[in-house]
Amino acid sequence: MTKAKSTPRLTAQRKLELYQATRVPDAPLGEILRQYSVHLDDLRQIEQTVESAALAALKAQGRHGRLPTLVTPERVQQLEQEVNEKLQALAELSVAYTLLEKKERLGSRPGNPASPSRRKRGQ
Repeated sequence: MTKAKSTPRLTAQRKLELYQATRVPDAPLGEILRQYSVHLDDLRQIEQTVESAALAALKAQGRHGRLPTLVTPERVQQLEQEVNEKLQALAELSVAYTLLEKKERLGSRPGNPASPSRRKRGQ
């Protein structure tokens, strides 16, 4: 048997419309529920979902802060300079680390009397 009157599927968009329709002062709640073919318990579930999602979105928006809407050329230049300084420092640290590794490898050769080999240190 098929229904004579088919109700549209209750999509997220229709749930939001239902929520908004019930928020109007003096809204005929029973009539709206019949129009959307939902029960009061279903409406309460939709209300809870919409309100908790709205709170979560507002909290997330507050955590991230606002991005600047206008970036001046001076600010871009300042940021580029900071990046270049950090790249330079990273390159210097990389060279220092490589030299330190090389010095350690040369200093730990088995024939070098200045520093004992790693095998002898462990025994």
